[in-house]
Amino acid sequence: MVNENEHNHENADEEQYITLVDEDGNEQLHEVLFTFDSEEFEKSYVFFYPIGTLDDDEEDVDIHVYAYIPTEDGGYGPLLQIDTDEEWDMVEEVFNTFNDDQEEEEE
Repeated sequence: MVNENEHNHENADEEQYITLVDEDGNEQLHEVLFTFDSEEFEKSYVFFYPIGTLDDDEEDVDIHVYAYIPTEDGGYGPLLQIDTDEEWDMVEEVFNTFNDDQEEEEE
């Protein structure tokens, strides 16, 4: 289990990373896939995955998504769990659109 309130983000070569800390204090580096804002839910969302897993030959990649309220300096602020079905439906729709767009670019 991840402590949603313990994370850091870094900018390096225009790529963004988030470090999550698990219950045992182990740090896990994740790469940000994309972020988006929702006026309807008045939050921002971040999709990320364990670093290096997109390079693997495996089809399934563990994508995490959390809501957050941006800080004044543009940071992620505390990561918030998504609690409602309506919010999950919206997030899934955005993710599906992102995937469709990525597939079209690869063709």
